[in-house]
Amino acid sequence: MGKHKKVCITGATSGVGLLLAKKLQADGYEVWATGRNIAALDELNLLGIHTIQADLTVEQSFENLFEEMGTPDVVVHCAGVGTFAYLTDLEETHMDQMLQINVLAPMKLTKYFATKMKKRRNGHIIFVASQAGKVATPKATVYAASKHAIIGFANAVRMELKEFGIKISTINPGPIDTPFLDLADQTGNYRERLSKHLLSPETVVSSIEKVIQNPVREIDLPSYMSITSKLYAVFPKMVETVGKRFFTKK
Repeated sequence: MGKHKKVCITGATSGVGLLLAKKLQADGYEVWATGRNIAALDELNLLGIHTIQADLTVEQSFENLFEEMGTPDVVVHCAGVGTFAYLTDLEETHMDQMLQINVLAPMKLTKYFATKMKKRRNGHIIFVASQAGKVATPKATVYAASKHAIIGFANAVRMELKEFGIKISTINPGPIDTPFLDLADQTGNYRERLSKHLLSPETVVSSIEKVIQNPVREIDLPSYMSITSKLYAVFPKMVETVGKRFFTKK
């Protein structure tokens, strides 16, 4: 089914990216995994997955980094970081990190891979964005802005690359039950309040694999989240009022 497709996954050493790399490898894809955690990369390598150690906070030559890989059929941008705090409490280093990893790195990587895919006139680039990119919430100011940016970028680049046979998809999940939540909100309040609504990483991985097999413009997870974003577009004040109470209650 997937053995003829070469897939590059960023952020493949934790959370959704790690699980996706293992799932696609098991299903016959040629997987190239990138990330910072050397131990996790060694684990993936033992499964037959090609690995590349890469720190997306560091300026580097993508040409040298991905020379051995060549041009993948699919790129999945899974790498992402977040810090949930009120803007006035947010460290500027955390702001810089979110913009670098969530926005600039996938933009630059997309430019690099799209240039190669254009020559072949075929390819597929998938962004794991967030519902925060559609409906912002308190304590997610910069994180939401970074996801707004990447969704806007995907929408624009989709139009630019369509004539070259390159497909662009976004996966827009709500909160996922991964270590990301614990790193983003060390108070534990976010996980506690959303415990009944957390997506399993397996659900997200399954959706990504389906999009690889049958490309679509976007997927909202869970599906009812698409209703929330549509309501927000029509009744922003109402959604913000309800949302604020939920995310800032004591």
